[in-house]
Amino acid sequence: MNKKTYYITTPIYYPSGKLHIGHSYTTVAADAMARYKRLQGYDVMFLTGTDEHGQKIQRVSAEHGMTPKEYVDKIVDGIKKLWDLMKISNDKFIRTTDDYHVKAVQKIFKALYDKGDIYKSEYEGWYCTPCESFWTETQLEDGKCPDCGRSVEKTREESYFFRLSKYQDRLIKHLEENPEFIQPTSRRNEMINNFLKPGLEDLCVSRTSFNWGVPVTFDDKHVVYVWIDALSNYITALGYGSDDDENFRKFWPADVHLVGKEIVRFHTIIWPAMLMALDLPLPKQVFGHGWLVLDGGKMSKSKGNVVDPVILVEKYGVDAIRYFLLREVPFGSDGVFSNEALISRINSDLANDLGNLVSRTVAMINKYFEGVLPEERQTGEFDEDLKNILVSVKGKTEELLDKLQFSTALSEIWKAVSRTNKYIDETMPWVLAKEEKNRPRLAEVLYNLAESIRIISIIIQPFMPETPLKIWEQLSIPEDQRTWESAGSWGVYRQNSPVKAGAVLFPRIDMEKELKSLENLNPDTETEKEKQEKKEKSVAGVKLVTIDDFAKLDLRVVKVLSCEKVEKSNKLLKLIVRCGNEERQIVSGIAEYYKPEELVGKKLVLISNLKPAKIRGIESQGMILAATDDKAGKLVLVTVDGDIDDGAKVS
Repeated sequence: MNKKTYYITTPIYYPSGKLHIGHSYTTVAADAMARYKRLQGYDVMFLTGTDEHGQKIQRVSAEHGMTPKEYVDKIVDGIKKLWDLMKISNDKFIRTTDDYHVKAVQKIFKALYDKGDIYKSEYEGWYCTPCESFWTETQLEDGKCPDCGRSVEKTREESYFFRLSKYQDRLIKHLEENPEFIQPTSRRNEMINNFLKPGLEDLCVSRTSFNWGVPVTFDDKHVVYVWIDALSNYITALGYGSDDDENFRKFWPADVHLVGKEIVRFHTIIWPAMLMALDLPLPKQVFGHGWLVLDGGKMSKSKGNVVDPVILVEKYGVDAIRYFLLREVPFGSDGVFSNEALISRINSDLANDLGNLVSRTVAMINKYFEGVLPEERQTGEFDEDLKNILVSVKGKTEELLDKLQFSTALSEIWKAVSRTNKYIDETMPWVLAKEEKNRPRLAEVLYNLAESIRIISIIIQPFMPETPLKIWEQLSIPEDQRTWESAGSWGVYRQNSPVKAGAVLFPRIDMEKELKSLENLNPDTETEKEKQEKKEKSVAGVKLVTIDDFAKLDLRVVKVLSCEKVEKSNKLLKLIVRCGNEERQIVSGIAEYYKPEELVGKKLVLISNLKPAKIRGIESQGMILAATDDKAGKLVLVTVDGDIDDGAKVS
């Protein structure tokens, strides 16, 4: 009888530099699911890899004096080593520079062209190189990429287009008929309301302005645009488009694509439309998880936290890092990483709860029964409650993991850990050990502790691959007693198993000393070249901007019609100003320097295209310009010299 199959993927990572702990988040989650499904008896395919083509790689490699392939080879080697360190059990690692992938992508592009779903035209619009994304004028936010917030470039070039708009209605219908296709629900609603219902435009799928990509076989000026190239990896890795497509027939459609929320759009609109055009089944689910960030901002060393996973694993062990990533944040939501939060989790959950439970149990069996429990045992109060909770953990964990709820699953497991620790306090083995007549009861208590630990050690395997092995060694748990199925049964542990104390599973950490130690691991990482470039881009410490940056500001002459103090504030004034044919309300922190009546009638300079902001609950529709002298404690408003109408543009 054929095994049930399970196919899970992570995004293929862009080799843009050294990975931080946030990059490990998706891959560790996918690995936990792959391990869980293998334990259940599934034939698993777990895919990860690297997306190696595109304009950014070509530019960066040239800056390093390397070919694109030389550049990505070096980085990919580091990624593979990191996955080994993190105990990632992927079944396949795909690189978009692999020959078989390139050939398959060329076949896919040609098939879509022959079908009429790809046609030649000319693209003119905005392009974000870091995101490899095209945007229309209306999609930009403040003139920048809506995904990453960085600058975009105006691009005009001959391109091939995919008829994405053709599949709009089919995509909406699929999402309506398959509500589980996009998870969490918030991501599904976002795709429908923000992209599908407003209308899809055809998609640019080739480039001519660079050549680092998959060549179009029938038009050698063009390379296949990165999203057709990258998204196809999920089927080319299985052999689609090759002479051996056995794995494709076996594992496709994928059970789940795990992706970061920033690329949900590509995986739930572009990718399904491509598959529809190829007459292939769609993946069963796309799960868009949140970001692991530092203090709500971008993850980097400058934030004061060590985010290098190699350093963290070397200091605390791979299981501690994996546990933190999967336990700290509900999967699907954004979470905040800090060294303090990591150490707190290690101390409370791993050292105090699990580690202490194992070491106390082994120590008591050694102390009271010389390492081997006797056959004569006596049941008593609290036993049944402990048993019921422990045998229910497997089912609860399975139910939650099938929904990708890693944090909640670990929470349920730790309820069992806590209940087992409480059982020690309830039964007080040290008191029972004082009288010989209590030895059968003491033996039962310690057996129940060992059996509880056996069950817990099995259930934590998907999350923590190394710790169960250490526990099994200390309690002498053989292979037939640690199957996934046996975690749902009580009484499997053999009482004549000799226990032996081992190293502490998770040593407790001195928070204050450790945080200071970690601070010392955050040196100034800027190279001399980077420092020089930064210096050249500034004058007197002020960063220089281009004329294009300045042109984005809309400066206007305004006339102050009225002015009053903001209640309960010593610093704020509320001004009503006229700018041509409209009036605006401005809140400004100038009350210490100007009285309201002094400003009425003055003509000032306003940044008129600033996003409105609320200050003390009052909307401010722009900002008036002023010069400050901090040493003298002086502020002077910028006024207009001469007679000019309000609304006039300042340039």
